[in-house]
Amino acid sequence: MTGGWTGDVLLAGIVLLGSCVQWLTGMGFALVAVPALVLLLGPAEGVALANCAAGAICLVGMAGGWRRVRPAAMVPLCVAAACTVPAGTWVTRQLPEPWMLLAMGCLVTMAALLVMRGVRVPALRGTRGAIAAGAAGGFMNSAAGVGGPPVSLYAVNAGWTVREFVPNAMFYGVVVNAFSVVSNGVPELGGARWAGVAAAMTGGGLIGRGLASRTPEKRARLLVLSLALAGGVMAVGKGLWAL
Repeated sequence: MTGGWTGDVLLAGIVLLGSCVQWLTGMGFALVAVPALVLLLGPAEGVALANCAAGAICLVGMAGGWRRVRPAAMVPLCVAAACTVPAGTWVTRQLPEPWMLLAMGCLVTMAALLVMRGVRVPALRGTRGAIAAGAAGGFMNSAAGVGGPPVSLYAVNAGWTVREFVPNAMFYGVVVNAFSVVSNGVPELGGARWAGVAAAMTGGGLIGRGLASRTPEKRARLLVLSLALAGGVMAVGKGLWAL
């Protein structure tokens, strides 16, 4: 872990960027922030912080859109996620740090590429598709802090619009991150760092909301996924270097 004011500034900057892109596009905090948080804090603490921050952002973001949540899709998604979260935590605690960095980097990289391509998978439709996406998302969220891509792929295959996707993704984010925090625990950052994280989340939210009306959706989404891809590749590189 990087200590002192340098680490505090880096941590605040990562959270600020992740919060900004989350409010800008409705997704992306974990994809953008997790690789950097893992490199800065280590796999366990980085994932735990991502779970806490992403869950808080989703809770605030869902306040105005909870009426558009689709229970028929969300219930199987969330139940399946709850079942696989403990498995993700177990895997995280068993692997040595270099292998964990390598696994997380690969997961983020593959997830970003799949969402970029908008992969169509017939199995990710209907109730069975919701269960499969939820199970994959729960495992990935507790193991690597990135549970959103399977839900994004489910939404693509279900033909959801962005307006339909965002509140449902926020609802899923609240639930799966709550389970992940219970399973992974809360990171030990200290009062000053928690204050910096909270301030960065607030600032990122204000910036993201301000940019949302001025930035074309496709461009913003491409930016998020490009940052995620770069971060995933960096995590893979550090994992390989440490082996």
